[in-house]
Amino acid sequence: MNLIGKTRVLDSSSTGTSLGATQLKAKALRHKLLGGSLALLAGSGLVGVTNLVYNVATARLLGPTGFAHATAVYTLLMLTSAITLSFQVVCAKYVAGCETTEEKAAIFASLHLRAWIAGIALGLVLFLFNRVIADYLNLPSPVLISLLALGTTFYIPLGVRRGYIQGIHAFTALSVNFMLEGLVRLGGAYLLIRMGMGVEGAVLASVIAVIASYFLARPSPGLELFQARGSSILFGEGLQAIVFFSGQVIINNFDIVLVKHFFASDQAGIYAAVSLVGRLVNMCAWSVVNTMFPVSAATRQSDREARPVLFLSLFLVFLILAVLILGLWAIPSFLWRTLFGAHFELGNYGGLATLLILYAVTTGIYSLSSVMITYEMSRKIANTSWVQLAFSGALALGICVFHQTLSQVIYVQLWLMVILFSMVALPLLRREIAPPEDRFTYTRLSIAHRMSEKQVIAEFLRSEFHHPEFEEYRGEFEYLVTQPDLESDRENALRRALLFLRRGAMWRELPDDTQWFKVELSLKDLERIRFFPRAQWRRVAEGSFYLTDMVDSLRLRWQESPDDEFFRKLNRMTTSVQEGTVSPTVLLIGVDAQSPLTILDGNHRMAAAMLAQPPADLETFQFICGLSPAMTRCCWYRTNVNTLSRYLTNILRHVFYDPESDIGRFIESDS
Repeated sequence: MNLIGKTRVLDSSSTGTSLGATQLKAKALRHKLLGGSLALLAGSGLVGVTNLVYNVATARLLGPTGFAHATAVYTLLMLTSAITLSFQVVCAKYVAGCETTEEKAAIFASLHLRAWIAGIALGLVLFLFNRVIADYLNLPSPVLISLLALGTTFYIPLGVRRGYIQGIHAFTALSVNFMLEGLVRLGGAYLLIRMGMGVEGAVLASVIAVIASYFLARPSPGLELFQARGSSILFGEGLQAIVFFSGQVIINNFDIVLVKHFFASDQAGIYAAVSLVGRLVNMCAWSVVNTMFPVSAATRQSDREARPVLFLSLFLVFLILAVLILGLWAIPSFLWRTLFGAHFELGNYGGLATLLILYAVTTGIYSLSSVMITYEMSRKIANTSWVQLAFSGALALGICVFHQTLSQVIYVQLWLMVILFSMVALPLLRREIAPPEDRFTYTRLSIAHRMSEKQVIAEFLRSEFHHPEFEEYRGEFEYLVTQPDLESDRENALRRALLFLRRGAMWRELPDDTQWFKVELSLKDLERIRFFPRAQWRRVAEGSFYLTDMVDSLRLRWQESPDDEFFRKLNRMTTSVQEGTVSPTVLLIGVDAQSPLTILDGNHRMAAAMLAQPPADLETFQFICGLSPAMTRCCWYRTNVNTLSRYLTNILRHVFYDPESDIGRFIESDS
């Protein structure tokens, strides 16, 4: 039975095709995510600069007290963005999943009408309670809240229009719309404040910017699409979005509202200036999230295809965070005081540079959590949104209790965000770094006969005895390997000690109830065999560690890098396989006779056999298989956080064990 025959069959079947398709999809996703993120990041950078100029201008024109008033009202607008962003993310997710323009328009029309109803309702609530809100925030006039009510009415439908643009992957257009909002706010605030309107002018400029952004959001269906259409939007999607963004806007903005309530206006103005760095971090991070979400949602049929989206997004956000924090560390604090004016001196409330860096780190850690939560939201209904909402409540409560200084307010947020990140990251990353579980069952293995553990150890040691670790023992104990006496307890114990020189950590991970069998594999059985994802195999794998997929990938990589040391080693081994000078024993492990099998020892030999020209026959190998229902707890069979923790525990437990001392005792007993 020729191994190459199996490979060629697979090349013409779905396995070979799926491997190439997976590679192309992964590259396409990375390019789409990187391209969209760079477009939005460039736009976000300009928006960030525009917002910085806007805040510097309003701070210098209004002073700390007036700046605190304007920032508090703008922060309330950001709090209403929980609803705006909920509509945006649901629209983007469903539009990205639709194939026809008509389906996309139907989603837009349905959500657009609902957004206007929500916007008008929330605007009326703000207008009716304008005096109560103004008194709580120590604002000079309820007119500021009335202006906010008008802006909110347009701000929520704007989310649907941006969601449509995001869903069709028009990331440049989305970036332009964000820049438009920032430029109109900057220009309007400067003109209206200079005209003598003061804080009201700054707030009115934000309202005008939202309205302009709504009418100029392109491309999207026409504004005549207000009629409700039939759509399959699930209630759970909307609930998930509102829960997530409610938690997000509280975490990102409610600290400013609470500081405005608890602290004097001049200190609140200083805190508002410090919080600008957090908004810059959040804005840049969301340029990545806004790209990731529709790209991931469009591939929701395959978690493995979307995995590159998650890890590239996390890398980009981490890179953004690192650059910004380094920049804050490098820029002297006096430069910030120069920008905002002498009135923004912190005095006894902590160093400005320290507060800026602490706030940036806090927002950056939360941004990484947001990437992971929104990734899960793009794949399914995620419970992590509720976890975030709980932490937003804890944050508000924590600031209400601990607010003696501005730095204490930031430390409360920092520690809560570290805990949130840990709770979100560990379960998700544990699932994503684990190899895919095979839920298929296969035909039963053909079992030749049962084998004892001492037989298996003898065969395993025979295949390992050429390694340098055994060089000093090769002359004295070669007879134990080449002519084993399995009836001798002494020899069996010595062979075990010799094997543990090199493979002790591996063997100890196998379940105690493992039963060993000599098996006969057919060509069909090659479909169930996979490599353990060691470092060198991870480098050449394209998402699958199954033997047939790996061989296809190896052929492609071999042609691209023929001088790579890894491929040169395989080339040398193919010659050894053809000449029969390598061990014919291959060890496999599995759960039962119908489960997938992992190669415990013999990865290189099997790969070389399938790559050899002419290829080796299956009959040239001896396959020994260990089966146990508990094999899923072994890291060599299934790699995840739990099995790796068990592996590390076993290493620590046997850290002082020295197999050479056992071998020495056997030598002494013979003398």
